[in-house]
Amino acid sequence: MIHGLKYDCRTHLRRPLALLTAERVASFALGADMLVPVPLHVRRIRQRGFNQSILLGELLSCEWGMPLERRAMQRVRWTEPQINLSASERRQNVRGAFKLSGSVDVSGRRVILVDDVITTGSTVDECARVLRAGGAERVLVVTIARAQ
Repeated sequence: MIHGLKYDCRTHLRRPLALLTAERVASFALGADMLVPVPLHVRRIRQRGFNQSILLGELLSCEWGMPLERRAMQRVRWTEPQINLSASERRQNVRGAFKLSGSVDVSGRRVILVDDVITTGSTVDECARVLRAGGAERVLVVTIARAQ
């Protein structure tokens, strides 16, 4: 289902994936202030037509009654797809690829970072580092899957 959502433009699959996630980890969201999706580079959005983390975040936002800050972060540098990279290559690939947009203040806020899949955690680690550097009090991560 995740592959179909992400690579086959089967965006209708976001609903069952997000609702299952929202149900399973609802207590996780307690006390958080906002959801922030992992941003895609503009080139990737043009290729795919959507950001799957935003699609999932929209439903989590509704289920949990918390704002989804779509533009809190930007991917400022193109990165190669992570799928065929080793853990160390993944960390290097995303280093410096993200920044806060300045349109959303994360200072003192408890942020839930939304991503579709975590494999090594390199992407969410880098995003969390940027959010914490911007003053976020706490950064939690929610995904619909963890690849092993």
